[in-house]
Amino acid sequence: MPTYVTLYKMTEQAIKDIKGSPARVKANIKMAEKAGGRIIGVWYTLGEYDLVAVSEWPDDKAATAFLLAQAAMGNVRTNTLKAHTPAEFAEIVKLIP
Repeated sequence: MPTYVTLYKMTEQAIKDIKGSPARVKANIKMAEKAGGRIIGVWYTLGEYDLVAVSEWPDDKAATAFLLAQAAMGNVRTNTLKAHTPAEFAEIVKLIP
């Protein structure tokens, strides 16, 4: 399955209920599994972003639907990167004319 790295920024709504954040992360991991994805890991971070998650999804549509559902809850804004393993990247560069 394709891999995605998502950078999260908490909204004011999330900050007001910061103690509820760990429970929301657990709920989102379960929501991802029900939607056909897999959250590989979630880390709280210091700096420009508040959380980072690595996930796998069957395709871009499934990943996008999940991220939109998260955004609709109002607790986070996301910036998502599609990731490639070194082996996948080696196959990609073979396509360069």
